[in-house]
Amino acid sequence: MYAAYRAAVDHRGAPTVILAQTVKGYTLGPTFESRNANHQMKKLTMPQFRELRDLLELPIPDSALAGDEVPFWHPGDDSPEVRYLRERRAALGGPVPARRVIAKPLPEPSAKPFEVLLKGFGNQEVATTMALVRLVKDLMRDGGTGARWVPIVPDEARTFGMESMFPTAGIYSPLGQTYDPVDAGQLLHYKESETGQVLIEGITEAGSVAEFTAAATSYATHGEPMIPFYIFYAMFGFQRTGDQFWALADQMGRGFVVGGTAGRTTMTGEGLQHGDGHSHLLAATNPAAVSYDPAFAFEIAVIVRDGLRRMFGERPENVFYYLTVYNEPKRQPPMPALPGIEEGIVRGMYRLRPGAPAVSGPRLQLLASGTAVHWALRAQELLAADWNVRADVWSVTSWTELRRDAMDTDTARMQGEKRVPFVAEALSGAPGPVLAVSDWMRQVPDQISQWVEQDYYSLGADGFGLSDTREDVRRVFGLAPESIAVTALDRLVRTGQLAPGPSIGPVAATACTTEGVERRHDGFCDPADAHRTPDRGHPAPTGTTDQDPLFPSEAHPVIVPPPAARPA
Repeated sequence: MYAAYRAAVDHRGAPTVILAQTVKGYTLGPTFESRNANHQMKKLTMPQFRELRDLLELPIPDSALAGDEVPFWHPGDDSPEVRYLRERRAALGGPVPARRVIAKPLPEPSAKPFEVLLKGFGNQEVATTMALVRLVKDLMRDGGTGARWVPIVPDEARTFGMESMFPTAGIYSPLGQTYDPVDAGQLLHYKESETGQVLIEGITEAGSVAEFTAAATSYATHGEPMIPFYIFYAMFGFQRTGDQFWALADQMGRGFVVGGTAGRTTMTGEGLQHGDGHSHLLAATNPAAVSYDPAFAFEIAVIVRDGLRRMFGERPENVFYYLTVYNEPKRQPPMPALPGIEEGIVRGMYRLRPGAPAVSGPRLQLLASGTAVHWALRAQELLAADWNVRADVWSVTSWTELRRDAMDTDTARMQGEKRVPFVAEALSGAPGPVLAVSDWMRQVPDQISQWVEQDYYSLGADGFGLSDTREDVRRVFGLAPESIAVTALDRLVRTGQLAPGPSIGPVAATACTTEGVERRHDGFCDPADAHRTPDRGHPAPTGTTDQDPLFPSEAHPVIVPPPAARPA
């Protein structure tokens, strides 16, 4: 082997190939060498060890092999081997590796960038992807920590509205701008710079996670904490590079991982490979990933500020934050003045809008995350207007964090502590069944089901994605507001709070037997059809409006009032 490598090193003028014929189990004797069975052979017998000793000429006498235990052999303190090992350990700082972190906490950034999101965007419709990018862009201007942000994009940054960073932060290139970009005539053109702050490496998720890991661990490797911000198509993060995220956790990396264009029904125009309904399940398996699925810009502001505190504050934790954001423009309201709302956002849920007290019928709880919160708010209106059902709408910012809190609470309870899971405390005494909705697979909201005392049922986007309008795809998956309303009625019937009758009980059956009703991809009929069609014996929606329910106009007031204070 030495001769072969020596010849390869010395050869000049052409490549060299070494063909090495190896022997599996070499020196272990004829009963081990080149035998497939050695995968199941765990120990050498004493005769086999004697053969190994003789072949390797180990100075172990026969007297030391009288029993069943193979002895250790030490070459001596002054042997060349031991002296070499000690010299190398001394050069590496001693016999036991130590992790020394000398980085200091980062100063808290200015409150101004967060206030923009907390105040909302008025009548302007803004996707949560754009709201988060706006926040990061403003934080990059902060005098204390702005230079430490490291935006990383594995694809075209314009997808996420990051072109506004090009003129100010620049795109890093060790050679600077060496060509004229095709968009040179635009104000926000592609600008490369030797001092650029944005990393765009082309379509390489593996390379981007490697860069993220380097920045996320710089607080330990270089004593300089950086704040990496890695944004990607949601489908192509944990699915493609999940093992690298596990290595990131193992290396105690800190930073923000963002799945943009998230959800299975919000990304319907580029084929099923873009329809992400499971990344939160994959992220839930990573103990260091703190996962959130925010619905509003003000939730993002609270979550990012909390993440900066936890990862870069006085008592930094070895976690990284995973946020999923959506490319569906929605009106972004100011943060409502609800007691404990910030705690609820961080811990996983809060009651966003109670049902109208004037609605005197049965009651239930609608839990939703991300973009599904808007569907739940619309379903709340339909239930109140058409069925006299009072529903409370909860925004669930993190199904996973609720589950982890509940599991920790169970462990503490088994050790004698008196604690209650946050999800159980929040929903304690809430009337009616609980219906959970998200743009993810049903396993995502099902994570908390065992800690909910009420009847619990979930809706989600299981299966492959579809290419169609968002509205039609959501009807197919049974996630449209009308579908949510019908499912809510069904749960009220099943829990005995609503009597089955000609206008409620046979809704799904009527839809299945009516000519012209489309079937869902899983073979079931879409209950939204039955609810939305007046000639099937069910009332058409009344008193409704196409506007966002959080922003009623004076001419078209919505039925449900603004949020009230959450009870203790």
